[in-house]
Amino acid sequence: MLEPTTVYTPSPTRYDSMTYNHVGTSGLKLPAVSLGFWHNFGDITPYATMRDIVFTAFDNGITHFDLANNYGPEPGSAEKNCGRLLREYFHHHRDELIISTKAGYEMWLGPYGDLGSRKYLLASLDQSLERLGLDYVDIFYHHHMDSSTPLEETMGALATAVQSGKALYVGLSNYDGPTLEKATAILDELHVPFIINQNRYSIFDRTVERNGLKKTAKKLGKGLITFSPLEQGLLTNRYLNGVPADSRIAHDGRFLQESALTPERLQQIRDLNDLAAERGQTLAEMALAWLLHDGYVTSVLVGASRPQQLLDNIGALKNTTFSDEELRRIDEISLR
Repeated sequence: MLEPTTVYTPSPTRYDSMTYNHVGTSGLKLPAVSLGFWHNFGDITPYATMRDIVFTAFDNGITHFDLANNYGPEPGSAEKNCGRLLREYFHHHRDELIISTKAGYEMWLGPYGDLGSRKYLLASLDQSLERLGLDYVDIFYHHHMDSSTPLEETMGALATAVQSGKALYVGLSNYDGPTLEKATAILDELHVPFIINQNRYSIFDRTVERNGLKKTAKKLGKGLITFSPLEQGLLTNRYLNGVPADSRIAHDGRFLQESALTPERLQQIRDLNDLAAERGQTLAEMALAWLLHDGYVTSVLVGASRPQQLLDNIGALKNTTFSDEELRRIDEISLR
């Protein structure tokens, strides 16, 4: 008996309003807003919800889906669910999509299940491709720095990923400026198309400004894509009046705990929200626009638990221009 077929017809206007930015000096472009599979594509999320989020993303020009081997829960389930979505609905649109994945954090037991060895990275990539049902990913990242493995070995594994045809480009995630510079020299010598860095960055988290990553990436012609741009929901209107019962803090303490919402932080959120209102934006829109305003950030990775959140985030692209006074006030509020 034949299996029932599933049909999805993307919006014919999906490319009309999205902004696409070159990834550093490479020829590849990414949408200014990309969809991250970190939180809401594991087995605890209904498949219909995942499907509706992905449809909304693609219908609005979000062509980049970002994953990692350990995204879930359980680890690997986000890739499996993405693979199912690709197989059932996007088979004819693969060449319109950028699919990225990563390896670096613990994925399986034993001495070969994490970090940056050649053994781990190449085995993990094979496993990711099997879960995704793909012959290749567009971008394969090393997920974090690993001082226990020679940088030459880790970069050599990324080179092999490209040479084998299993990745088109490579990236580095959670690196700092000095290590990025060393890694770039190795990858250049190996003629590897290394194009992008993925790091946490938000109005509240300025680590990439302090550790040299942001300026070094720009100097070397590499792209920068940022995760947690809304600081796990703190840079939205969710917590203006405390902790809602259905919020991430209330029901999922893996990444954001109630201790993060101090009275001082709450006041910062409210002051930033007032500034956003003056600009005619929501706090989330302003937070995303701020990341994109100076041309250093190629794309912001957003998660979504429902389609409307994605549409709200895309609204940030309507105004990514800030006056010097607005930038000064954002720094004054967020860094105090």
